[in-house]
Amino acid sequence: MTTTAPDRRRHSSLPFQTVGSLLVALLSAASWYAWLGWDDRYRVDPVTGAVSGPYEVWQVLGAALTLLVVLVGALLAGVRPLPGGAALTVAFTAAFAVTSARRDDSGLWVVGAGLLLAGLAAGTAVMSVLVRVLHRARAAHPR
Repeated sequence: MTTTAPDRRRHSSLPFQTVGSLLVALLSAASWYAWLGWDDRYRVDPVTGAVSGPYEVWQVLGAALTLLVVLVGALLAGVRPLPGGAALTVAFTAAFAVTSARRDDSGLWVVGAGLLLAGLAAGTAVMSVLVRVLHRARAAHPR
């Protein structure tokens, strides 16, 4: 499917990019709360005494896959990588920070927020490049 000139102009317009980025931010923050924001229990292994949590592997994978779908969907819909990736990164990190700051008296949530921000920024950059390369390759070789 090729995009016509009016479609390209519409997708590059400021209102489209703004609404698209706001939607990415909303969905990203919602994914934090849906997958991870509700869990604040740590688990202690009765045999070893090792503490784990509060998140389970399935929660983190679910959140990661949700963010992947949100980002790829936004990029394919025409949201530019920089505002889309920034919206995802900032919104998810902010949701984490708001939730974690309330629970953590040690202040270590700031370290977690910094690591999350850096990881999401790197991940969205890599995925944005990958989606763009694949999208261009597909457009260059239509069926």
